[in-house]
Amino acid sequence: MAEVETRIEKAAGATTKPEVKSKIVEFLWYMKKQGYAEVTGENYVRILDILAKKGADLSDPESVKKIVAMQESWSKGRKWNVVKAYTLFLKTQGLKWEKPKYTPVERIPFIPTEIEIDELIAACSKQMATFLQVLKETGARRGEAFNLKWTDLDFAAGTLRITPEKGSNPRIFKMTPKLIAMLNNLPRISDRIWVYKSTLNLEKGFRRQRRRIAHKLGNPRILQIHCHTLRHWKATVEYAKTKSILYVQHLLGHRTPKTTWRYTQLVEFPHEEEYICEAAGNTEQAKKLIESGFEYVTDVDSVKLFKKRKTTFLGS
Repeated sequence: MAEVETRIEKAAGATTKPEVKSKIVEFLWYMKKQGYAEVTGENYVRILDILAKKGADLSDPESVKKIVAMQESWSKGRKWNVVKAYTLFLKTQGLKWEKPKYTPVERIPFIPTEIEIDELIAACSKQMATFLQVLKETGARRGEAFNLKWTDLDFAAGTLRITPEKGSNPRIFKMTPKLIAMLNNLPRISDRIWVYKSTLNLEKGFRRQRRRIAHKLGNPRILQIHCHTLRHWKATVEYAKTKSILYVQHLLGHRTPKTTWRYTQLVEFPHEEEYICEAAGNTEQAKKLIESGFEYVTDVDSVKLFKKRKTTFLGS
C-alpha cells in the first residue's frame, strides 16, 4: 500500500497547491479502484496538473472551460482528451458540467520507413532501444510493453507474452534473435524489465533522445515517431503481407475488427498484382527473405526464388 501511495504522490507531485494535489490523488485512487489502466491514470493526472498550472480552478467548470478555450496551440483532439479527463474528475467530486464540443479530427497516421525506425532504435540508450524493439516486433501499446516482467519472457521457447489493457485480448509473440540478445543485455534488478518509474518518465526520456537523434541524423521525420507509431507501422506492414484484417485484429488484440479496419486505409495495393523477386543461394539467405515477408516460388539453377507483393504505404 505504501508503495502505491508513493507512486500516486509522485504522479500528482507537480501541483503546487496541497488542496489541489489532494483532489488529484483522490481522483487517481478512484481510477485505480475502477480498473483503469495505469497509463490512463497517469495521463489524466498530467492533464489536471496542466490545467491547475495554467490557473484553472478545478472545482469550477467554467474556469476550466475558459482555460481550455484559451489554448490556441492545442488541437481539437487534445482538447477532447482534456474534456474527457476533467469530466471523469468531476464525477469523483459529485459535480457535472456542460461539456464544450470538441471533436478530434481523424487523420491518417504517419508511417515511417523501417530504416528510420531502425536508425532511431540503434541510436537510443540500451533500455530505450530494447523497449522500442519490443514495440516494433509486437505492435503492443506503450502501457502493455511497459508492464512486461521477466516472467513474461520464455527465452527457451523464444516467446514474449503481452498482458492486455483497454479490454484487449492477450497475445504471445515469437521474439527475433536480435530482441532476445537485447533483452539478455539488460540488468535484472527487479521483477520488472524496465528501469523507468512510470510511462510518463519513459516518455520524457524518449522525447529527449528522439530530438537528439533527429538532429544528429538531419531527419526531421524522426520527430514524428511516437511509441504508438510503431503499433501503426506493425499493423500496416502485417496487413500488406497478409491482406487479412482478422490476422491484424488478432495481432493488435482488438476484440472486434471495427477498430482494426482503420489500418487498411494505410495500405494501397496495385490494381494488378506486382511482385518483387529475390533469389537465395543458401539456407541463411532463404531464412532472411522469409523473415522479410517473401514467399517461396520455385528452384531455378540451384537457387531458390522468392516473391513478395508490391505495396504502397499511405501517410508517410
